[in-house]
Order: sequence, then structure tokens, then C-alpha cells
Amino acid sequence: MVLPQFRSLPKQLSRLQALSLFATLNARELRLVDGLLHERDYLVGEVIIDTEEEGQAIYIVFSGKVIISKPGAAHEMIAELGPGTFFGEMALLDNAKRSGQVRALEPCHLGVLFRTDFLNLLETDARTASKVAMQLARHLARRLCKATFGDAADEHL
Repeated sequence: MVLPQFRSLPKQLSRLQALSLFATLNARELRLVDGLLHERDYLVGEVIIDTEEEGQAIYIVFSGKVIISKPGAAHEMIAELGPGTFFGEMALLDNAKRSGQVRALEPCHLGVLFRTDFLNLLETDARTASKVAMQLARHLARRLCKATFGDAADEHL
């Protein structure tokens, strides 16, 4: 007999658990988060997030690629993200205006978790939400350390 916690996860939950943001969640918690995700498709060149918009959600790239660029005449590229990555995560914390633009570089299939759903999760299942929040804090700390120390960031983590 296979115990429930050792059964393999369905594909949809496995793709969530593969993300650092949800890596510490168990099967029940993954199902809960999966139920909050809204799936969206974007065409090549379509703007997903625009500069100065109010941040309302985090986006998870399930397939395709996106490009993040700085505002300005040339829209300088900051990053290119593919499957298994996420962006817009600051929106889970506050509704500050977006500091860059995100466009689909390829046809994209994204998962969207809205801040209001995350805040409701904090009220209904604080343990699950706190696990996500802790992973988000770790992610942001790594990003800050990399921005501060560059290639030597690993020495400071």
C-alpha cells in the first residue's frame, strides 16, 4: 500500500511544486494554491504587465517566454524568463506601481495568483500562506543580495 504523502503528484501540481515559491508545500497545500490560480494565454508581443500599472498579481510562466524591460524610449531589456519562473511577485506584498513592462516573447501560458486571493489564503489557511510568504522572502533576499554583491552574491547568502 502506498501512503498518500508518497504518491506521485498530478502533472499540474508537480509543475507548481517545481517552482521555488511552492517547493515547501505538501499535496493538500498545492491543491489549495492551484485552485486559486487563474490561467491565461498571451500572444507574441502582447503586453502582460505595463509600466506604472498597479501591481495586482504574481505571474507564473508555465510555457513560452517573456521579456522584462525598463521603461524609456528604448525599453532596455532586464530579463528573459521561461517555463518554471515567475514575475510580478512584489504585488503579493503591496499594490505599488509596476516598475517595468513584461511582454510575451513567445506564445505564453501563465498562471496568475492575485493578491486578493493570497490575502484571503492568509486568513483561511495561514500555514500555507506563510510557507509561500517565506519562500517569497527568500527569493527577494537572493535578488537583493545579487543586486548588491553581483557575482560574489553566493558568498553572502
